[in-house]
Amino acid sequence: MRPRLSLASLGFAVVGLGASIASLIDYLGDSATFCAESGCNTVRESLWAHPLGIPMPVLGIAFYAAALGLGFVDTPRAARLRRGLAVAGAGWAIFLIVLQASVIGAWCKLCMVADPAAIGYAVLVLAGATALRPTLARGLAVIPAVGAAVALLALITHDPAPADPGPSGSPGTAALGATGSAQPAVPAFVTQAQIPGAATVVEVVDFECPFCRRMQDRLAAAIAQATGPVHVVRKMLPLQIHSHAMPAALAYCCADAQGKGDAMAAALFAAKPDELSAEGCEKIAASVGCDLERYRADLPGAEARVAAEMAEARAAGIHSLPTVFIAGERIVGARKSTEELTALLDRGR
Repeated sequence: MRPRLSLASLGFAVVGLGASIASLIDYLGDSATFCAESGCNTVRESLWAHPLGIPMPVLGIAFYAAALGLGFVDTPRAARLRRGLAVAGAGWAIFLIVLQASVIGAWCKLCMVADPAAIGYAVLVLAGATALRPTLARGLAVIPAVGAAVALLALITHDPAPADPGPSGSPGTAALGATGSAQPAVPAFVTQAQIPGAATVVEVVDFECPFCRRMQDRLAAAIAQATGPVHVVRKMLPLQIHSHAMPAALAYCCADAQGKGDAMAAALFAAKPDELSAEGCEKIAASVGCDLERYRADLPGAEARVAAEMAEARAAGIHSLPTVFIAGERIVGARKSTEELTALLDRGR
């Protein structure tokens, strides 16, 4: 019985490792290869996706790699480590499942493979699964097994090509996405920003957010390639998890009041995140030509503007960054390529 438990526990570890590798590929890629559904994207773009700056799948890979390694070490110390690892992994997996359900409000297919796999692994280890005798054949078998798990997950989580959802909904109505589920109506601040003869871009911005920065590079390139004029409006949504996001948002508003908004936004995105302190932002403001005396005097007004825009964003159901509206179409996440963004801009006039 114990050899079967041991093999089954390693099976859970192989599946969990495959899901973690697939998830990391999606985290690091320009677009999702495995899990491109809205729920997967929401989880990837959430505040919890990078604990301590580490992509969550890296933690999963480390956990399952350790579980597989300990599965071939038959010593009392390794057995204690295996049990401790199993309990810790199951506790973390349960926490992540609860987090998706109660905080993020979205489900990722790959997470719902990796997290239950950790729980299953723990149950079997605590039920008596022991280490297998290490052999070259068993060790080499792990590699194709993990590869097969990744390939199977690619088939399971692959999304079919979405149907054309048609034009975006008009103000005050809900546009239907490819899945047929209702999407939030176009916010009033988006329709108010539109001007005739130009494609209007409304960015909801956190200047420290790594996903916003990734999206900004592509959006800037798309604007440069667009065949006609583009009108850009930025709304501030500094996230509490980013310690320098609020100083950067205030700095942008102060610069924007002097007509330096575009230059300031480009400089803030180009700066290193640790340079976005209040003092660092003031230096950046000076570098783009702001009057610093007026800049400092405008800070109270900037605080009021940021507070109002944060309330607008939350009321519009914006819970993930980056969120960009192009010609009224809501784009969540950093998955769109430069070419796709350019096409949206050209169609949006």
